Amino acid sequence: MKFRYTKYTGDLLDEIDLEDLVSKLSDLLLTSGFSNPWSNPHDSDDERTMQALHDAILEALFSGGVLSEDALQRLLGEPADGDQEGARQQLEDLIQQIIERMMEQGFITGAPDLGPERERRRGAGGGVGDDSGPVTFEVTDKALDFLGYRALRDLLGSIGRSSAGRHDTRHLSTGIESVAAPKPYEFGDTLNIDPSSTILNAVQRLHAEQGSGFDPISIQVEYADLMVAQSEYQSSCATVIMLDCSHSMILYGEDRFTPAKRVALALAHLIRTQYPGDSLHAVLFHDSAEEIPLKQLGRVRVGPYYTNTREGLRLARRILERQKKDMRQIVMITDGKPSALTRPDGQIYKNAFGLDPYIVAETFAEVNACQKAGIMINTFMLARDHDLVAFVRRVAAICRGKAYFTTPYTLGQYVLMDYMDRKTKTIH
Repeated sequence: MKFRYTKYTGDLLDEIDLEDLVSKLSDLLLTSGFSNPWSNPHDSDDERTMQALHDAILEALFSGGVLSEDALQRLLGEPADGDQEGARQQLEDLIQQIIERMMEQGFITGAPDLGPERERRRGAGGGVGDDSGPVTFEVTDKALDFLGYRALRDLLGSIGRSSAGRHDTRHLSTGIESVAAPKPYEFGDTLNIDPSSTILNAVQRLHAEQGSGFDPISIQVEYADLMVAQSEYQSSCATVIMLDCSHSMILYGEDRFTPAKRVALALAHLIRTQYPGDSLHAVLFHDSAEEIPLKQLGRVRVGPYYTNTREGLRLARRILERQKKDMRQIVMITDGKPSALTRPDGQIYKNAFGLDPYIVAETFAEVNACQKAGIMINTFMLARDHDLVAFVRRVAAICRGKAYFTTPYTLGQYVLMDYMDRKTKTIH
């Protein structure tokens, strides 16, 4: 009987930071239909196959820094060993273990029609069945929530609120942060009493009245002694984030929709964890417009659609008119000009060539309706077309909002900074 001995690599799985790996797989987990732009967005996610997951993990292991050089050396062995088949099998086993660990920790699940045992057998190595097509997986709500948290942390780090984008920041902590020296209390001020300054005032007053003979144990605070801290008032805000999911968001060799989804997830995580008094709704606009649950943000895809900006604004306005908040705003992320319009009879009028005067006029009419309702529109434009820039600037001028001309790489910084800057003002 012959035995073949290979290097023990069981500890390699423990060396992998699974959360860091999931973060590096975000492009696959948040896929937007970039590889197949003409697919129906309501069909199953063709890109989310076990084979695609296998290949993405393989790339992360070798190019993403998930494994150290020493760990890779232990995994693959020395070139002189000559046992390439054994090294390849160890690598496949490690990837399979990673996929199983991702399932155990609830980041992904198998396709609904596959049992766990069948899924494990076909998992990383195959990806294609004899009669049932590619084996797919589904992204869980836990994974989407985690990706939103990671996106938020990394975006805040990139705008200077943490070191190198990797450390948690105090700007995400709870409580009230003092921003200026305390001031004497005046009628109408919030009773945010500063205890040390108030007691110090009382001691100084008693010392001036009674000299050194006053009893410090029986200090009585009077109205004139009161000092209040100046802090940041967090206004309540209702936000609708409008995502353009028309075909142009994945044209010209660039996926703009996945970064937009990542920013939306980060904003949702920020509001849910740090501004619980705020509200956030998500609206997709394409040939028409629809509101979607926030938990579905990471799963939406682009399709062969036109851009019905007016219908998206109309739906967002109706949502915000039901919100009783200090501030109501629309965050619109788009890269294209309005090219569709819903007529009164429900028919969709489409024109993708230039800025159609009829479509533009109706869109501006809806922008005016938002302005009359006290709703601000902040547009984040992912294109630089001259006519489109003029259109966006006019939208901003009508509703006294802002127009940001950005890229998929800087979109998140602009969106988060704009949101947080509008949230605070100094009060007493």
